[in-house]
Amino acid sequence: MTKDTPQGDRIAKIIARSGRASRREAEKLIAEGRVTVNGAQIDSPALNVTPRDRITVDGQPLAAAEPPRLWLYHKPAGLVTTTRDEQGRDTIFDKLPEDLPRVMSVGRLDLNSEGLLLLTNDGEVKRKLELPSTGWLRKYRVRVNGKVTEEILEPLRKGITHEGVTYQPMIVSLDRQQGANAWLTVGLREGKNREIRRAMEAINLTVNRLIRTSYGPFLLGQLKPGEVEEVRRKVVRDQLGLDAEGMAAMEEETEKPAGPRLRRKPRKSAFGGPGQPGRPKPAEDSGKPARPRRGKPASAELSTRPDASDRPAKPGRPARGKPAGPGKPARAASGSDRPRGDGPKRGPGTGPRPARKPDGKPGGRPGPKRS
Repeated sequence: MTKDTPQGDRIAKIIARSGRASRREAEKLIAEGRVTVNGAQIDSPALNVTPRDRITVDGQPLAAAEPPRLWLYHKPAGLVTTTRDEQGRDTIFDKLPEDLPRVMSVGRLDLNSEGLLLLTNDGEVKRKLELPSTGWLRKYRVRVNGKVTEEILEPLRKGITHEGVTYQPMIVSLDRQQGANAWLTVGLREGKNREIRRAMEAINLTVNRLIRTSYGPFLLGQLKPGEVEEVRRKVVRDQLGLDAEGMAAMEEETEKPAGPRLRRKPRKSAFGGPGQPGRPKPAEDSGKPARPRRGKPASAELSTRPDASDRPAKPGRPARGKPAGPGKPARAASGSDRPRGDGPKRGPGTGPRPARKPDGKPGGRPGPKRS
């Protein structure tokens, strides 16, 4: 344990990196006397530790730091965003998949709000994403009760103070009026408690539905309520600009030197779709654009040549000699070289002209010789 030198990292950061708690929660654990270092209880977070130090929380050894991970979660309405609720209400952590590791929420959505909630196993990532200095835009679809005009929304665009709380300017657009309700799109860069609901109250509008659709570059897309999807680790690394330590941990996890490279199973995109903003697919790990396939187009939409079933039928080959006159049947196309006289006989009255008698005249079938 190091008290007088700046070696290592702050104890709260190490606890947060392990996924045990956020940095703020770790400081609270320390203040409550629940953390020991090398067997000695500590009461101040102003302490640097190294990998050689033995740390316990509530008597349990601190887990080794894991690579930072991030998940997208579609929070349904009716769940609280806390680890436990004093009123006994269901929390998001009660409803998460069982195979998910221990995670923390990035920010909160209140009981009746729904939509995108970020989850992470890393307290440092949580802190980084929650800082106002990150400046990421958060977008919401908001349904309000009341008649809405552009003039009514103007105070929100300039910034507003309500019940002693000042709210920064918001990006607000009126999507449509639907009977007694109106749908709005709201964007903001800070996350004060119930900010949108209280700002709407200040202009005499009541929010009756609120859905977060994006958090910075991460979009809700087509995730269904209750579904969870992990963000690719390369995207996490690139978007969050992790420090050298965090990047090294991710490199060890994602860039193993041995073994064949496995292809991920294609999955349905959680982003974009009808009525939702899309996002570009992350580049492959190699960073190279996909090479177009050679040969025939993969889709009929890409080909200008009509399909065989859609082409008009070719006309039959005309008969040899003179073309058939009016009223005469067209000669059937045939690939054989049979003589004309070998075809089937014509019965009386079956053609457009009367049948000839078999009298041996030219064009008829020769009959027996007369004696």
